Amino acid sequence: MASTIDDITIKYEDTEGNEVVRELDKEVLSRGSWTTIMFLYEELDPRTGEFSGPKITIRRYRKLRGEFRQQSKFNISSQKQALVIADTIYRWSESASEFENKAEKIREEQ
Repeated sequence: MASTIDDITIKYEDTEGNEVVRELDKEVLSRGSWTTIMFLYEELDPRTGEFSGPKITIRRYRKLRGEFRQQSKFNISSQKQALVIADTIYRWSESASEFENKAEKIREEQ
């Protein structure tokens, strides 16, 4: 278990010390006793012995008794799904900005 956010990883080795999950990058989305981290990773295909193309997972951790424990995860299943998620977040954030700008103008007019 990890005691700090920086110690959290999804790197995983089997009982013989062979790397099974290779962490390529991580982005801490929120910090605190509830922490959210997005990981870019590869998994070893046991049939071929080769690592898969990059995958993305978003995981929530809760600090309990000084240790971060995984509470939930969401695996992005394809590049298409990743692009749809990114596009939706962009559109929603643009809409939110437009709404905030309109609301500010209305407040200024009053």
